[in-house]
Amino acid sequence: MRIAAFSDSQGFGVGVISGDDIVVAERGASADNAIERLVVGGMEAREAWQRNAQDASSERVAISAVRLEAPIPNRRQTLICIGKNYHAHAKEFHASGFDSTGKESSPSNPVIFSKAGSSVIGHKAPIQSGLDPTHSVDYEGELALVIGQKAFKVPAERAYDVIFGYTICNDVTSRELQKRHNQWLIGKSLDTFGPMGPWIVTPDELGDVTAQELVTRVNGEIRQQAPIADLIFDIPTLIETITATMTLHPGDMIVTGTPAGVGIGFTPPKYLAPGDRVEVSISGIGVLENPVE
Repeated sequence: MRIAAFSDSQGFGVGVISGDDIVVAERGASADNAIERLVVGGMEAREAWQRNAQDASSERVAISAVRLEAPIPNRRQTLICIGKNYHAHAKEFHASGFDSTGKESSPSNPVIFSKAGSSVIGHKAPIQSGLDPTHSVDYEGELALVIGQKAFKVPAERAYDVIFGYTICNDVTSRELQKRHNQWLIGKSLDTFGPMGPWIVTPDELGDVTAQELVTRVNGEIRQQAPIADLIFDIPTLIETITATMTLHPGDMIVTGTPAGVGIGFTPPKYLAPGDRVEVSISGIGVLENPVE
C-alpha cells in the first residue's frame, strides 16, 4: 500500500493511493491519528484499509485536487537521524570544515542524532529559508523508515520485521548553526526544515529497499544520486544499534543518511535560496518536492 495524508476543501483526511486517486479511509477529527492507529493495528488494520480501498463505494479524491500532508504519524515525536552514512558524503562533509563529529572521515560506528518533529512539513510545502539567520541552508535527501511495532534489542536478522513502511525525508540543515552548536539538533530542527512524503509505502509494495536509488535535484539539476545499497551502516545494523539501548515505538522514524552532493560539498557552497525548488526521489516510493522561500 501507499498511504497518504491530505487536505482539501473538506478538511483533513487519510487514505490509500490507487492510480491517480486517493481512496479515503477516514476524514475529520478521527483522521488526525488514523495513520498512527493503522501502524499500531498491525495486519488486521492493514487488511481493513485494503478492503476499503477495493470497495467501489468508497470515497475517492484525485491526488491533483488535494494538498498532500506529511505522512508522519505523530509530529510530536523526534526523528532519529543518521549522519555520514554514505562513504562519499562522509568524506565531503569531513573536508568541509563543518564536521564536529571527530577525526574520522568515515565513521566506525553510526553517527546518531535527532531532529524535532516540529520541523516536519509535507510535499510541496515551502521551506522557509529566512528562518536561518546565517543564510546557510542546505539539502539532504534521505530514505526514512517507519517503525511498525515496539522494538527493543532487535537483532539485525529480524530488523525488517519491525518496519511498517518507507518514505522520503529532506534533512534540511543550517550549516552554520550546525557548526556553531556542535550538537546538530538546532541546525537541523528549524521549522519547515523537515520535508517528508509524499506518502508511506509498505514493504510488500516496495520490494527490496536496497535495490532502490535516491536522486536529489535542485532546480532540475541532479546534485545527489546513489543506490540505497551504498549505506555504510545498512538498515539492519541501524535498527540493531539503536534498539540495543532504547525502545522504538510504532510510528517512530529512522532517517538513514544522505549521499554525496550536498551544497556544502561544492566550492563555493551551493546553499538553497528563495526561488529554488528541491526534489528528492527514491525509486519505488515517489518524489518529494518543496519550494524554497
